[in-house]
This record gives sequence, C-alpha cells and structure tokens, in this order.
Amino acid sequence: MKLNQLDTEKVNQNSLHIDEMSTIDILKTINNEDQKVAFAVQDVILQIAQAVDCIYEKMCLGGRLIYVGAGTSGRLGILDASECPPTYGVSDELVQGIIAGGYPAIFKAQEGAEDSKEKGKEDLIQKKVNKNDMVIGLAASGRTPYVIGALDYANEIGATTGSVCCVLNGEISKVSKYPVEVVTGAEVVTGSTRMKAGTAQKMVLNMISTAVMIKLGKVYKNYMIDVQPTNEKLEYRACSIISNLANVDESEANKLFIESGKSVKLAIIMSITGKTKEEASLALTKTEGHMKKAIDLLNKEEK
Repeated sequence: MKLNQLDTEKVNQNSLHIDEMSTIDILKTINNEDQKVAFAVQDVILQIAQAVDCIYEKMCLGGRLIYVGAGTSGRLGILDASECPPTYGVSDELVQGIIAGGYPAIFKAQEGAEDSKEKGKEDLIQKKVNKNDMVIGLAASGRTPYVIGALDYANEIGATTGSVCCVLNGEISKVSKYPVEVVTGAEVVTGSTRMKAGTAQKMVLNMISTAVMIKLGKVYKNYMIDVQPTNEKLEYRACSIISNLANVDESEANKLFIESGKSVKLAIIMSITGKTKEEASLALTKTEGHMKKAIDLLNKEEK
C-alpha cells in the first residue's frame, strides 16, 4: 500500500490554509477536528468490548496485557501501562508497554527502529510472552513492521492478539484476532498522527484498561478502591474515598485508613461489616479481591 493512500496520510481540506489563519482560527480548526474523534471511537465499541472480555479472561488465567508500538503509539501504550499500578494497585508486570527502540525511544525518536519485524519478535521473547498473555499491537497507520513482527510471533506461540489502528483494513488488523480500527481521517497537519489518531488511541487504551480493572474488582461503585497512597494527594484521596463509601466523617476515615494499613478496601470493609483487619483481609482473599463480594460474604457469615 502506498503511504499517501492511507486514511491517516490524506490531506484535510478543512485545514488546507491553516498556515494563513489567525491563532484563534487555528485552534478552532484543531478543536473542530478533535470533536470527530469520540464519534469514531463510538463506532467501534463492540470491537473494544470483545478485546476487553478476552483480556479479562486471560488475566484470570494469570496472563498479562502487553502493548506493542512505535513512536506515538508506543508511548501511549507505555503511558497506559505505567498508570495502572498507582491507580489500581496492580503489579507493574500485569500491564506492560513495549516501544520500538527501547527505553530511549520514549523520549527521543529512534530512527528506523520501527522498520524491523525481527526486533518486534525479539522484544516479545525478552518479555517471555506466553499463551496466557494478550498482545495488542498499536499503529496509527496499521502497517508498522515492528508491530507486525511482534503480532506474528505472538500468534506463533499461541498468545492472543489484538490491535488498534486508525485506518480501514490495516495490516496489523489482518494478523490480530481482536482488531480495532478507529478511522479518524485526515489530520489537521497532514500525516501528523500524534493528533487525532493519537487522541483516538489514547481514548481506546483508557477504555480497555479501565474496563478490565473494573471487571477485576478494582473499582467499587465508581471509586478507585485500590489506589496506592504513595503521596500526600493520594492519601487524601484514599481517606476521602473511605469517608464517602463507609459514610463516616473525616476523622473516622483517617483512623480506619491507619488501622487498615493504609488499604482503602480493608478500611471500608472493616467499617461496613464491623470486622477486624484480619477478617476483612481473609474475605478479600476468598473473593479474589472483589470488595462487594467480600462484604456480602461477611454479612452472610454474620447471619
């Protein structure tokens, strides 16, 4: 496929004279184009849901979610992966991001790194990818050799594969079991896929990781109950969550927070059920970390 035939490489007629516009008109043009992204994502929610359900099943079997990409796509995968541990209290092994060119490529473009299929395979081998893992290839253009090489290898060893691109009939879609194609169209600046295509990928990755974490019991109502209180702001957030969900005042929430060993889940369960930290912890273990199930179990045992 010729590069200029890709959806992401087409010329946007709405911004054809953007270099002659005033600042306000430049920004309005960008904003008008950005508003189209959410609708493009809306069109592929079914495909995203199928990927989410598969990832959840794999994680229940001890598998991991591994994003593979180059450039902006690779950085977005690393961003999504790196935010899961502090937000949901999961291991940094559970969701991982791999970028063509390795660590230096996170900060500075590594010329030619994305052109090697073999390197994509090698990076997955280094991660010891196995059949319980889900590998999602990320490429706005849908054709990055590095990503295709990684997906080919993942398929070869029996891992499950998915992909996210911003073109129709992307090459990575052809080699993944769960393809997601968010067609965002021509960019404001021709070929600058860090813009609409990047926004679309960020939205999809937000949806994937958030939905999976909800299904894993990392959210109660709409609160992040496994948030890791690693700084003053997050400690305040943790106590606020305890106060709201346990229906106690700030002082009692702080007391529960300390008594629970700074665990939001344990603090809430202790308050709602009147159980000790040890009893609450045991209930969580029995229910695989699902707080609502743990509360129901303790209340049932009380009867």
